[in-house]
Amino acid sequence: MTSVAVAATDGMLHFELALACEVFGPPPDALTGPWYDLAVCGPRGVRAGRFRLEPDHGLDHLARARTVIVPALADVAADPPADLVEAVRAAHDAGARVVSLCTGAFVLAAAGILDGLRATTHWAHTDELAARYPRVAVDPDVLYIDNGRVLTSAGKAAAMDLCLHLVRLDHGSTVANIVARRLVVPPHRAGGQAQFVTTPVPDEDGHPLSDLLPWVMQRLDQPLTVEDLAARANLSSRHLARLFHAVTGTTPLQWLHAQRIRRAQQLLESTDDGIDAIASAAGMGTATTLRRHFQRTLGVPPDTYRRTFRAPP
Repeated sequence: MTSVAVAATDGMLHFELALACEVFGPPPDALTGPWYDLAVCGPRGVRAGRFRLEPDHGLDHLARARTVIVPALADVAADPPADLVEAVRAAHDAGARVVSLCTGAFVLAAAGILDGLRATTHWAHTDELAARYPRVAVDPDVLYIDNGRVLTSAGKAAAMDLCLHLVRLDHGSTVANIVARRLVVPPHRAGGQAQFVTTPVPDEDGHPLSDLLPWVMQRLDQPLTVEDLAARANLSSRHLARLFHAVTGTTPLQWLHAQRIRRAQQLLESTDDGIDAIASAAGMGTATTLRRHFQRTLGVPPDTYRRTFRAPP
């Protein structure tokens, strides 16, 4: 059996903690070979959200495991618990494969084991991770990163993707697919796919963009230029660009492109429309153009996105 130790401490998010236990705990019914020997390690009486659990072993047991899973922390502004950081560092020094789920990356970074490596976390916290740990090459645009002995994931569903990736590495695609089928989740999403993030728009009354952006959203199927947007807002193109950067962190055209991609995502998720019709409705013109931009932006073609994210009938 392959030993897997899940770290547990006060302030962890119960979703990622439970997810790891679900994937690496019960063996698949059809499995005939060895499975994982799972242990939850932490101080006594851990509080995770509304739940309280009793770990199997103390944190010192992490150093005895082949794979160590560090679930997400709720409060990334606070320093990770020192005993957890030390235990994770000791496990890594002992040769363990160390895996963080979502904001568990802050623990790995505090332990120094992400120095010089690419890493990711939930998109809402990537800037904070990069600012606090400048030796870490933070990539905000992927689902998970596999550096061999050190692996990190983005949030929630991406944590599941990384856990299934580990099963695939250890037991092959057939077993990973069986686990995914039992959990009713997509069997494989490549780590290089983009985190699917909606671009923000201002909502306060009186903001120069608060009327413009809804107007644009109603006309995504039409050809629009920066000059069109500036004229509608009664602003110069230069002033418009400054406002867009302040609000969205992007240029007007980049924001417009993101909204068109998002419109295409919504139509792929909720309709049976063909790719040509979706390309037209999203202002992409042709199916070829939509496929090119969709692949470049999200890392997957439209048909794959539809199969993965299509809402059930």
